[in-house]
Amino acid sequence: MQVFLNEREITVPTGTTLKQLSSQQKADADLIILNGFPSNADPPLNESDRIVLIKRGEIPAPEELEALMMSRHTPGVHEKVRNSSVGIAGAGGLGSSIALALARIGVGRLIVVDFDLVEPSNLNRQQYFIDQIGQPKVEALRDNLLRTNPLVKVQAIHDRVTAGNIKHLFGTVDVLAEAFDAADQKSMLVSGFLSQCPGMPLVAASGIAGFGPANEIRTEKVTKQLYIVGDGCSAAQPGQGLMAPRVGIAAGHQANAILRLLLGKEPA
Repeated sequence: MQVFLNEREITVPTGTTLKQLSSQQKADADLIILNGFPSNADPPLNESDRIVLIKRGEIPAPEELEALMMSRHTPGVHEKVRNSSVGIAGAGGLGSSIALALARIGVGRLIVVDFDLVEPSNLNRQQYFIDQIGQPKVEALRDNLLRTNPLVKVQAIHDRVTAGNIKHLFGTVDVLAEAFDAADQKSMLVSGFLSQCPGMPLVAASGIAGFGPANEIRTEKVTKQLYIVGDGCSAAQPGQGLMAPRVGIAAGHQANAILRLLLGKEPA
């Protein structure tokens, strides 16, 4: 019978139980994960079960890191996302949070484009640190992503997205995330990408400012190619700033929509 142990296919006798396998392969394991869920039981294993054995506090060898990081995935997810490519236009509150979520789930390649530098007011909602102030956002974000998941390939492009370079920057991705602050930049990217890359999905955002109710943030399908996250009206303006909780909720919506698209499912 074939099962997967830390993502390696191995042969075990029919009738082998979960704890028998653990005692044979890693007797000191503190955490036993069966098909994405921690288990304290001892069920008999079935064909193609996925088992991960983890000892807490142990730094894994590079060849095991990917399996251990993805051990809590739903079975079958990682095989699809590891070969995917996602573009992220903007590395601010939305973009840096989207990128971090996608790196954690093991998306194979991220193309992140932004022309800005990290500055102190970014730290209220963006995934940067004090010692990165003054660095190009894309370079600081690349470093943070690789500290989280060194297996992800990050293409960090310190440049401004324009109507003329959209296809050059993002023409090879499976999904694009729009993560700009300014309305005119959002409009330029959406219209340019939809016309230059027909059929490729775009997940954009509109209305995420302030501290309004979280449940007003939603994901809506606008066209076959375009999905928009937000409440549609809460723009950043005097008296209504951008804050970590609501920006994070919207970024989570965008990252989840991207994941669903990569898995061949409708986000909304």
